[in-house]
Parts: sequence; structure tokens; C-alpha cells
Amino acid sequence: MLKFTDNKDGTITDNETGLMWQQEEPGTMTWANALSYCNDLSLGGQSDWRLPNVEELISIVDYTKYDPAIDTIYFLNTYASFYWSSTTNAKDTYLAWYVYFYDGYINYHRKSNNNYVRCVRDA
Repeated sequence: MLKFTDNKDGTITDNETGLMWQQEEPGTMTWANALSYCNDLSLGGQSDWRLPNVEELISIVDYTKYDPAIDTIYFLNTYASFYWSSTTNAKDTYLAWYVYFYDGYINYHRKSNNNYVRCVRDA
């Protein structure tokens, strides 16, 4: 079984996790704007999109690749850059976790920083 399915409507389904992903990202934005963007997104006939938590975002990292560390057959034009997760840092609520899609590194930034966004929904 293939890990991903291209739904041909701007979405990708992860056949292992059952999550549906936005195929291409809308650009960079602050964490608060990323939350709002995903919550307001209507794509592929669906309107229940959200910003993924850090574990969900890690699930699409391909650690056998780098620059970017993702399957570019399905996730076209992915930047080898930082992508927001919805997960706030437990020790400092001004920070949120991100995944660096150059190599899959995980860390956190100030929520006021601009990072890329890729929304998810439960399929």
C-alpha cells in the first residue's frame, strides 16, 4: 500500500494515519494567523481543517530525504523551511513547536514569527 493518495482536489490522504493534508501551503504567517487560516479553510469539499499538532506534522516527514524532507511527488513545492504546528511550548506559551522540513528537525519559535503552514483534517 502506498503511504499517500493524491485526491486530485488539492488534498493528500495519508493512508497510514488516516489524516488528510492540504497539498500546497499558502505561504508564511504568524502562529495566530495560521490557526485562523486553517480553521477558515475550505478545500476539497471539506471545511473542518485545522493546524496540525507537532506529532501529526512529524508523521509526514520523510527522514530518508532532505531539502526538503518530505515526499515531493505528493507535496509539491514544499519549502525546506519551518512549518507551524498547533502545539504550544509547555514552558513558555509565547512559543510554539515547528518542524523544519529541510531535515525533519523539531524545535520552537516565538508565535509572532512567520513560518509556513500546511493544514490537516481527520479523514
